[in-house]
Amino acid sequence: MGDAILDLVLTVPSSSEQAAPHRPEIKARAVGRAAARKASLLAGSFALPPGLLGWMTVLPELLGVWRLQAQMVSDIATVYGQQGHLNREQMLYCLFKHMSAQLFRDVVARVGERHVVRVVSTPVIRGIVQALGGRLTTTMATKGVSRLLPLVGAVGVGAYAYYDTTQVAKTAIELFSRGVVVENDTSV
Repeated sequence: MGDAILDLVLTVPSSSEQAAPHRPEIKARAVGRAAARKASLLAGSFALPPGLLGWMTVLPELLGVWRLQAQMVSDIATVYGQQGHLNREQMLYCLFKHMSAQLFRDVVARVGERHVVRVVSTPVIRGIVQALGGRLTTTMATKGVSRLLPLVGAVGVGAYAYYDTTQVAKTAIELFSRGVVVENDTSV
C-alpha cells in the first residue's frame, strides 16, 4: 500500500488543461466535479462483483480513484497556473490532508494568505505514508465489507468516492488559489 502511494505522489501527471487567468475557481470547481463523477463511477463499478472477487477489487479501486484524483490535482494546479511548481509534497497533501491534517503539519503551513510547502526528504515522506497506511487499511476493510451487499455496497462506495474526490478538490483549490511558497529545506 505504501509503495503504491509513493509511486503515485512521486510522479506528478501532466495536464491538458489551460491556465484560467480570469476566475480560475470556476474552472477548478468544474474540474473537481467532473473528476468526482468519474471516481464515483469507477469505484461503484469495482464494488459490483460479490464475494471473493469483490474483495480482490478493493486495491485496484483505490489505486484507480487515487490516479484520477492525482490527475485532478495536476489539472487544478494548471488552471491556477502553478503546474510547473507542483511537487510530491503538494500532491501528497492534496490527496490525503482530509484523512489526517496532523500528518502534514511539518510539510504545509498556512502563513497569512499563502501556503508554505517545505520540500522534505524521502524518509519523511515514507513516514507520512506509513502513518497513512493504518488509516487506509481501515478504509480497505470497510470497502471489503461493502462487497457483501454488492448493489447497495456499490452505491455506497460510489458515493464515498464522490465525497472523497470533492474533498481532494477542495484542498487543491484552497492550496493553489492562495499562492504557494516552496521552501527547499530538506533538513526536516
